[in-house]
Amino acid sequence: MATAKDELTKLIQDQPDDSSYDEILRELAFNLMVLRGLKDSDEGRTISSEEMEHRIRSWQK
Repeated sequence: MATAKDELTKLIQDQPDDSSYDEILRELAFNLMVLRGLKDSDEGRTISSEEMEHRIRSWQK
């Protein structure tokens, strides 16, 4: 299994050579959000689409 450092290095190396610091940080943050989401899903910490719709509608009031 690759280490966190190996995974981050690969993510950075996969970016275009002219990527800005901000673009690279956004990519790293996006990857972290995806990994956290997958972990939440694996551990059953999810809600239904209906519940999400209900929550969004409550914000709009």
